Amino acid sequence: MEDLVTTVASAPSVQAVANVVLPPQPTRVPSTTIRTITQVDDVTAQRFYALYLETFGELAIRAVNRHLLRRDEFMAVMVDERIDKIVIEDDETHELIAMCTLTNHLETVDWVSPEYFAHHYPDHWSRGAVYYLGFSLVASRRRRAQLFTELIAHVTRTLVAKDAMCSYDICMFNNQVIGLGDAVGAIVTNTAAVDVRAVDTQTYYTAVPTVTSEEFLRMPAPRSTV
Repeated sequence: MEDLVTTVASAPSVQAVANVVLPPQPTRVPSTTIRTITQVDDVTAQRFYALYLETFGELAIRAVNRHLLRRDEFMAVMVDERIDKIVIEDDETHELIAMCTLTNHLETVDWVSPEYFAHHYPDHWSRGAVYYLGFSLVASRRRRAQLFTELIAHVTRTLVAKDAMCSYDICMFNNQVIGLGDAVGAIVTNTAAVDVRAVDTQTYYTAVPTVTSEEFLRMPAPRSTV
């Protein structure tokens, strides 16, 4: 245990960065193009934040951990050049209709430990090849499943092209009720030979008394065992 703690504590907190961006390319969804940008204009960011709340707002009552970014946090992501925004554009309207975030600057992901990845994936880490997949949003209801598939498949191809790996998190509700983990895993493994596995779980507990305060006070004091 001491060796493990020493190794983790001495791991680099920021990995080397290797930026290779795939060129814009048409998707399998007619009249759409997928590309990577580093900043999103304010009008588009506001529109996607409304979509973000519509898509993930229910998690505020479904998950104990806070999953929703506040408006200022979301807007900060939209202009942070360390975080790639993979977007799908409608070729006819030139409107962005889908987006996901991907970064190998793990210091921008407050809820993960960069040291964990440096310790468990030292080769990837040394090459700047550890990525984190953030949220995915699709504005088109009619083509939602297709566009979501295109986003995840593009991320997978990007990672393979860079000899990289990535991590992502899914709450229990989306995993067990919605089946999001299986859906993402299927898209990834259908796109390339990739080993997808769960690596960590955090379980929240509650402790709720089953007696009233009056009943508790009337209970006899426990006998001493000394």
